Amino acid sequence: MDLKTLTYLVVGATFALYIGIAIWSRAGSTKDFYVAGGGVHPVANGMATAADWMSAASFISMAGLIAFMGYGGSVFLMGWTGGFVILAMLLAPYLRKYGKFTVPEFIGDRYYSNAARAVAVVCLIICSVTYVIGQMKGVGVAFSRFLEVDYGTGLLVGMAIVFFYAVLGGMKGITYTQIAQYCVLIMAYTIPAIFISLSLTGNPLPQLGLGSTMAGSDTFLLDRLDQMVTELGFREYTTDVRLSGLNMFAYTMSLMIGTAGLPHVIIRFFTVPKVRDARSSAGWALVFIAILYTTAPAVAGMARLNFMQTIEPEPGQYLVYEERPQWFKNWETTGLLAFEDKNGDGRIQYSSDTSVNEMVKVDRDIMVLANPEIARLPNWVIALVAAGGLAAALSTAAGLLLAIASAISHDLLKGMIAPDISEKQELRASRIAMAVAIAGAGYLGFNPPDFAAGTVALAFGLAASSIFPALMMGIFSQRVNKEGAIAGMIAGIGVTLFYVFQHKGIMFVASTAFLGDMPANWFLGIEPNAFGVVGALVNFSVAFGVSALTAKPPEQIRDLVEHIRVPVGAEAAHSH
Repeated sequence: MDLKTLTYLVVGATFALYIGIAIWSRAGSTKDFYVAGGGVHPVANGMATAADWMSAASFISMAGLIAFMGYGGSVFLMGWTGGFVILAMLLAPYLRKYGKFTVPEFIGDRYYSNAARAVAVVCLIICSVTYVIGQMKGVGVAFSRFLEVDYGTGLLVGMAIVFFYAVLGGMKGITYTQIAQYCVLIMAYTIPAIFISLSLTGNPLPQLGLGSTMAGSDTFLLDRLDQMVTELGFREYTTDVRLSGLNMFAYTMSLMIGTAGLPHVIIRFFTVPKVRDARSSAGWALVFIAILYTTAPAVAGMARLNFMQTIEPEPGQYLVYEERPQWFKNWETTGLLAFEDKNGDGRIQYSSDTSVNEMVKVDRDIMVLANPEIARLPNWVIALVAAGGLAAALSTAAGLLLAIASAISHDLLKGMIAPDISEKQELRASRIAMAVAIAGAGYLGFNPPDFAAGTVALAFGLAASSIFPALMMGIFSQRVNKEGAIAGMIAGIGVTLFYVFQHKGIMFVASTAFLGDMPANWFLGIEPNAFGVVGALVNFSVAFGVSALTAKPPEQIRDLVEHIRVPVGAEAAHSH
């Protein structure tokens, strides 16, 4: 069976599964819509959380970035997984014990202020919209290549699918759909990796294959890769730091605390029955995430090696352009791969020297999707990768859109504007807000703003600088009051957005390439995508400073903070 037919069948079957689940798990109440009725098993919630959080950035982009950045790309591995440890230990159990539907609702109650709740809603929408742009772009790219339609058509089909299961099922539909999507995306990621690891090293475990010797040789795979990239003038793959040690640290920290502050991830921990289940489901999520994240470095290294060996089969013997393989032609038609014969010899030369390099465009986002084609794997594996890429993008898009819709309907409408509306009216408002959010996300997918074109790291930086500090201080400090929290959130997100927009001309370059010399006006050499940690420090400083100069929170709020941190059961034991 040809690849196109097989891809239609595999992708069609997975979409039928998602829509079937949405119909089966249709939300009948606001509790179903916002938190799936609060009865999701921790293991199931861990799997759904993993799918929700492993977006197109994790599935499509991360290994592509590591493939070209080498060691410097480890910031994504350390930051995104480390953030889950912070979330599991410091936030999830306490927020679950508090027991409300949304992050702005907690902030509004803890800081006894509708103004604080409104600021949290604005911060949430800015973070989520920035993040969702990347997901919609991922949907369009994956569809356009594998279903052989144009980018716009692919994006419209993706929007229709998300609209159907997210609007119909709410969190209940999204949860069970995401469990199915996790199974699809993890098979799509690991099966090709096993095939490729076997062919290159003879080891079926990619995690071990990366550190093994090449099949039939005494040379280690990473040594071979280092040798190839340095011969072509690129920096050594296994040791090259991303810009500077301080920038690496800032980038990692920004991604870590951003992960812990992302509303669409936090909202997942409101769906489990008990407080203990929140910590348990965070642990399970880490297990499910680790399967992909420990495989990603192997996928990255092997993809880069395969790609370079295809273009330069023997040292100094470059591929004749007219004899280029089918995968090369396929990706040329998408515009994400481009060749220009600069010296007229008809061969594809690849080098770090731009005057010599004839691979004038190699979009990093194609590496995971093209990898099975480069390695000449069976068509069913290539079709499965297409379904996995779409599952990753759609699952995160649905979670983000629900977070936006619940902030608008539950926090703004029900919480502040019209508190007397019935549950049925609120549910209708939620669905309308979701539909509007999908339409808005689709518009931004068609017209992505230039500053967000290359990365979702910015969304993590915005969450790190605004929501994470407000939650941490809300749980662990009795002294921070509403004035401090509001001033802190505004200052944190304000300084981060200002820094990003100041440098938006270099933003895309910074997010996707190594820069030999850092721009002189970068603060301590920290790139815009890593600036969230500085914004977080500003947020903490302003919040504590303003709180010290203004009145203490009311006594019942201080009691609430104390109550949130006391383990369930300890209060009853203490009272006896």
